[in-house]
Amino acid sequence: MADRPQPYLATTSQPARVAIFLSGSGSNAERILQQWRAAAAPTFEVVTLVTDRPERSRACEIGRAFDLPVVANDIGEFYRSGGSTRVTLATAEGRSLREKWTDALRRQLADCRIDFGVFAGFIPLTNITGDFPCLNVHPGDLTYLKDGERYLVGLHTVPIERAILEGLDHLRTSVIIAEPYEDRDDMDSGPILGLSPPVGIDLAGRHPDELRTIAAERPARRPPGGFGDALEEIAIANQERLKEGGDWIVLPPVVFDFAAGNFAIDADDLYYRGQAGWERIQTVEYSDGGAAPRRP
Repeated sequence: MADRPQPYLATTSQPARVAIFLSGSGSNAERILQQWRAAAAPTFEVVTLVTDRPERSRACEIGRAFDLPVVANDIGEFYRSGGSTRVTLATAEGRSLREKWTDALRRQLADCRIDFGVFAGFIPLTNITGDFPCLNVHPGDLTYLKDGERYLVGLHTVPIERAILEGLDHLRTSVIIAEPYEDRDDMDSGPILGLSPPVGIDLAGRHPDELRTIAAERPARRPPGGFGDALEEIAIANQERLKEGGDWIVLPPVVFDFAAGNFAIDADDLYYRGQAGWERIQTVEYSDGGAAPRRP
């Protein structure tokens, strides 16, 4: 047990100022906001919502429901205005536009004085993660390793598909500290603060070998809008189930614990402050019954 590990967020007399980032339905954001509003003495204050898709997400609707301002910066429009027809990090031009978009977002958020952010279904990679801690909800068990590396990584439905093709019988949601990236391979490398209960995989009557054949016949590059095949459809359906049984269980309590200063780092080790004080952990498993530190 450590005597004084360094908390990610210093405890002060004032609630931590939080921005919630979202790109789509906002169901994860809603769960956080509902529990925040219901809390007797929350240790954080949500000061704004942030979206890269103001026309397609529910950010403005949720902002009105909870009387919160919305910071909007349409990433698709930003790329088009920069002369790019595709929102991408695969080219030097795309990476340059991403940094310019992030700089614009920084200017929009400057007056919010954010202590930490929550990526509650936020799609674009952004190095705003270097400005303040950003918690990111991820549809995969990042403690699952293959050849010593995190295996259930990636964007969109990739982590779900990897779990299916790996022959796993369940999924879990992870909540990590999102770290600045140099390339797309860095995006899921941060410390794993929380892990959800397992949620069983439903293959909708398909045989795993059939799905592996579909995966093998795919083009090398994901088409705009997705592959549109049976594997992707099954992955999307399982991702929706994982939101309810995984994201909604693990993300809100991680946010509350983080705001309370219950997570700390010391060198490369992660610590959690429970009833017995600081303890070195691999992650914390959350369920309806509470939080259970998983030791290394």
